[in-house]
Amino acid sequence: MASYEFLAGCYDELTTDVGYRAWADYLEKHFARAKLPVHTVLDLACGTGSLTWELARRGYEMIGVDQSEDMLAQASEKGEGFSGEKPIFLHQSMDKLDLYGAIDACVCCLDSVNYVTRPAQLERAFARVCLFLMPGGIFIFDINTPEKLRALDGQVFLDETEDAYCVWRAEYSKRRRICTYAMDLFRLTPSGLWERGEELHEEYAYEPDELEEMLRRAGFSHIRRYGERKLRAPRPGEERIFFTARKD
Repeated sequence: MASYEFLAGCYDELTTDVGYRAWADYLEKHFARAKLPVHTVLDLACGTGSLTWELARRGYEMIGVDQSEDMLAQASEKGEGFSGEKPIFLHQSMDKLDLYGAIDACVCCLDSVNYVTRPAQLERAFARVCLFLMPGGIFIFDINTPEKLRALDGQVFLDETEDAYCVWRAEYSKRRRICTYAMDLFRLTPSGLWERGEELHEEYAYEPDELEEMLRRAGFSHIRRYGERKLRAPRPGEERIFFTARKD
């Protein structure tokens, strides 16, 4: 089964603790620091679109891109009753990003960069983002640190709601630099029966220095690192690092 084919139907239920408003607040702090006024924003790897819609409610012209049709179907359904300019959702992979025009900012959140498990593919994705950014535009993304991914090896986790149940196990391969999540998922159907699905997800342990070099080769400058949703440099032990980069 493809990643997110089954998870898409219960993803929002299992991630109610994400806090998309706080994520949007943090992104807006960086928008305010950007050289270019931010109006049009690309949400790369937007998933079910929770962050996309949150930013749309704040007045941004939003484009959501994801390679999972199932996640995008969930995102599209969230527009009922929305009175502003609705986001455009596109089914694309990061490295084949193809937009209709330029953007002022691109955000790629919730360690989506780690899910690109081939460095050459990620570098192509960075280049595509840079291509569509306006001069002065800002690119913001975050990663799970290699230390965090290595520490997940052998761990078992449980997420549970009234209508969904997920058990996932993590294994880290030092040779491949990949953390694999094997998920057993159960969700309650409208008929009152439970259905089961299995999914496999992988995250690549990118070193911050190699990401910075990729960004430079892709055409970015003014590259900065930040601690987890902070406007300061990362501190030892923080499990998530944010990057900002600018197109000159």
